[in-house]
Amino acid sequence: MKDNRREFIKKSASLAAAISVTGLNNSSDSAKKASRKFKPYIKDAGIKFAFAMDPRSPKVPFARQMAVNYAVSGPIQISDLKPWDPEVITATREAWDKLDIKWAVVEGPPTLGSQTKLGLEGRDEEISNFITFMKNLKQYGDVDIICYNWMPVISWARTNKARPGRGGALVMDFDYELMKDAPLTKYGEVSKNDLWKNLEYFVKAVMPEADKIGMRLSMHPDDPQVDVIQGISRIMNRIENFDRLLAMHKSSANGITMCQGNFGLMGVDIPTLVRRWGRDVINFVHFRNVQDLSGVVPSIKFTETFHDEGQIDMYEAMKAYYEIGFDGPMRPDHVPTMATEVEAGQSGGYTVLGNLFAIGYMRGLAESIAREGCKA
Repeated sequence: MKDNRREFIKKSASLAAAISVTGLNNSSDSAKKASRKFKPYIKDAGIKFAFAMDPRSPKVPFARQMAVNYAVSGPIQISDLKPWDPEVITATREAWDKLDIKWAVVEGPPTLGSQTKLGLEGRDEEISNFITFMKNLKQYGDVDIICYNWMPVISWARTNKARPGRGGALVMDFDYELMKDAPLTKYGEVSKNDLWKNLEYFVKAVMPEADKIGMRLSMHPDDPQVDVIQGISRIMNRIENFDRLLAMHKSSANGITMCQGNFGLMGVDIPTLVRRWGRDVINFVHFRNVQDLSGVVPSIKFTETFHDEGQIDMYEAMKAYYEIGFDGPMRPDHVPTMATEVEAGQSGGYTVLGNLFAIGYMRGLAESIAREGCKA
């Protein structure tokens, strides 16, 4: 009798344990399902699609028809006034408002040039004017993103702006071999160390002021991402160098323009980099594709491509932006020159038809990813 009772207790305990474990597993599964973050569908995945254009650009009517509601633009020119004057910035905002397009980003800001980047006489005045520009841009323009770079004297460069691409479209390419022996500029040789010192001087002067007004400064990578052009070194051409910049001033004022082409040509996986830096660092995106032709990292020979070809996985890149909750401005960059434009002798990466193709492609990616995200 005792043995039967002992056996009954043992079986009952085993059964209870089994029920308990099953219950825990079911509870765990339910918790996992409940904890999944539901993302309601948002058009364009919440991204602010934009074109680089001024209020008189031929892209404007297309932008309005395609619901590209944001502009990347500098201030308009008004004689006898400085581009950082309140009247100029107000007039620029009003010009965009009349077109029902939101002025979202300034790229290539005025009063940030060789004096500051090379540490020449007059840089303090240039920096002072830059701070004034920031404050007036935020107050009178309602713009809170400035895309800037650290490429003194020589900005972005290509060795061919009319290379035949797919179907005879014209694309741009770069081959360092064709320009490595180009003569020095009047500034002679400029070292990386000097550029870093000048950048740190700028960051210390400007970033605290940007913090006060909620301005986000977004560093664009060097383009091309080689080490030196005509004696002038380049420092924004490695991922670790961007980490060094971000460590100089840790706040939302100190951010990055994610130019996919340049970062991709530094040899990194774009979706991985987007997830690593996240929404707090990435303020603005240049969505473009490229193809390395050199086999060297960073690339010294490459071509730009249509958005749906090239080395970058554009679907996974867009998915990464969605996952980090990126809701800032994103624009196509360096598009091919297409038929009719080719016959008209146009080239240079900013033509209309390539932008139309690109924005449709980008919107399709965003749409599919946002709808898939609703089902997660």
